[in-house]
Amino acid sequence: MSIATITLNPCIDNTVRVPQIIPDCKLSCTNVRAYPGGGGLNVARVIHRLGTDVHAYWTCGGENGRRLAQFLDDEHVPNTPVPISESVRENLIVQEESSGNLFRFGMPGPLLSDTERDRWKRQVREIPPSSEFVVFSGSLPEGTPPEWYGELLRAVPAGIRVVVDTKMAALRHALKVGVYLIKPNVREMEELVEHELRDDAAIERAVRDVIERGGAEVVILSQGRAGVLLATADRLERISAPSVRLRSKVGAGDAVVGGLLAALSRGKALPDAARFGVAAGAAAVMTEGTELCHRKDVERLYRMMRSNKKKGHAGPHFPSSE
Repeated sequence: MSIATITLNPCIDNTVRVPQIIPDCKLSCTNVRAYPGGGGLNVARVIHRLGTDVHAYWTCGGENGRRLAQFLDDEHVPNTPVPISESVRENLIVQEESSGNLFRFGMPGPLLSDTERDRWKRQVREIPPSSEFVVFSGSLPEGTPPEWYGELLRAVPAGIRVVVDTKMAALRHALKVGVYLIKPNVREMEELVEHELRDDAAIERAVRDVIERGGAEVVILSQGRAGVLLATADRLERISAPSVRLRSKVGAGDAVVGGLLAALSRGKALPDAARFGVAAGAAAVMTEGTELCHRKDVERLYRMMRSNKKKGHAGPHFPSSE
């Protein structure tokens, strides 16, 4: 059994540091690095680093597409590029050393023609049925109809559980189709329900409503340093994140998904798999740029979280009937 990841709008993440961001001044950049980017590619990289079988499918075009292919080959991540005529995008991530603030500039990405969107549907239909999960992670390419996202999800071969980590209209269409798992953050959940979620009770009602309506069997709601809220039809549990030194939050959410699925694929129960995902997310923020997590850090943090749980520092919270 393996995991497939889908990245419709990948990118190259260029990361730099500047002493201070000052308007109208020429800024000298240091620590210039480039990483493969895009939700599904990051998820695949994490799963591969954690020793679980994965195959990444991704949109490939232009010189940036060739560079991305080389990045993935250098990391030995099994992958299949889906060719397009326009070039894959580049993003810019700037860290201001004086404040520690991170400025992220995301580019819109290429336009996909009707032929290229059809090519993607054929590729999704051809995902091996032996795959246990398929992860659709990241943004839609510029100008792509959100309805097409629903068509892609319906093209997944029967028996493969679908995991979605996206936002706005694409997430709405995923919930109309009905998927196994979604991983929004609080802001994305607020966009979904179209009102502010002011407290824990409001957040819990929102995720339970998604499940009761059949949009997803599992919701992993990311809450940053606070960890995640795990919700199913019969379980509601807050999983706290371990305290680590923060270097970069870029890719932390993708690491949560990668760690979770790697653990599920190894047969761990959902709560333990979610805990392993949180450990992967925490390990990711310990690294520079979009370097993501290292396996030894993930396993060390997971053991620490397990130990804390046994000591009674955390426990399940079951929803009340209202």
